[in-house]
Amino acid sequence: MSASASTGTPSTRTTPPAPGFASGVGLVARREIVTRLRSKSFVVSAAVLVLLVLASVLLGGIFGGGDSSTKVAVVGSAEQVVGGADGLDAVQVESRAAGEELLRSGDVSAVVVPASGTPPVTVIGLDSAPQGVLSALSIQPEVELLDPSAQPAALVYIIALGFGIVFMMSAVTFGTMIAQSVVEEKQTRIVEILLSTVSARVLLAGKVVGNSVLALGQIAAIAIAAILGMMVTGQQVLLGTVGPAVAWFVVFFVIGFVLLAALYAAAASLVSRSEDIGSVTSPVMILIMVPYFLVIFFNDNPTVMAIMSYVPFAAPVGMPVRIFLGTAEWWEPILSLVLLVASTAVVIALGARVYSNSLLRTGARVKVSEALRG
Repeated sequence: MSASASTGTPSTRTTPPAPGFASGVGLVARREIVTRLRSKSFVVSAAVLVLLVLASVLLGGIFGGGDSSTKVAVVGSAEQVVGGADGLDAVQVESRAAGEELLRSGDVSAVVVPASGTPPVTVIGLDSAPQGVLSALSIQPEVELLDPSAQPAALVYIIALGFGIVFMMSAVTFGTMIAQSVVEEKQTRIVEILLSTVSARVLLAGKVVGNSVLALGQIAAIAIAAILGMMVTGQQVLLGTVGPAVAWFVVFFVIGFVLLAALYAAAASLVSRSEDIGSVTSPVMILIMVPYFLVIFFNDNPTVMAIMSYVPFAAPVGMPVRIFLGTAEWWEPILSLVLLVASTAVVIALGARVYSNSLLRTGARVKVSEALRG
């Protein structure tokens, strides 16, 4: 019989090793994702946002697909083709140049000129194919555009507004969730249990990763809904134009959200009561609201948009709009993305320090300077 058995001394228990950084981040991120998906309010709000985007695209295609005017400038024998089409009002002009002048001034929706081949006419549009005129004609003529690089002012405003709203609502929604989660864990002392298993940096990284995955999933669902809406309503031309801008928006949003998520978590760690969340996160809220208002009022100002595309918290909105407008050089999105990644790395480092030094401090609000000093 062993000594331990004879004396009745219990065998020594081994404590399970703490998870590594990657596995710890995965555990915290999975916990964040599962918690959010179990919330009915979160699922309903996300579904409503996706449905609103889909409805706006469908309604825009239904009510905006046709031309606002059915007047068509015709040259020479082209009048015979247009005259037999229902819903088109032929305006006879002496030359193609005269018709183009009416088209640029907005007096007509298109210009139809004779062609030597088959079909016998060519339809000229301003900046996009005049779908209403083409559908009214019984033939499929060749289409020419006077200014294919230009975008209608109303379309630019809608696209800019869409980027601004999606970025603002997603960042505010998920950022607020992160802040509430941090404060709730401090109030209930759950954070003390969590920190006995994982470090504060792992906890912060897991929260950022988990909510970033949810935010990216919502953005992907919105993008898919918008693409399906454009395809159903026959807006393939618009889809080809806005597609690259949407792709860049997703890339910029992912990096930009990580930056804002780190700020939300660090700010929330400074307080211990839910009532104080608004006061510490209001500066982050301002950073999110500024690009939203700028893109609404200055989407046609190239200087303001250029500055926005290089400011880290505004680049996710400013650069995609410039890409849609075609005013950004090929290297500008890359440079802007590099600056955004560098800024995000700095913010994460500072935010992690504030978060680690404030997480276990309860009671009065912790000053940022104290949190940075530790």
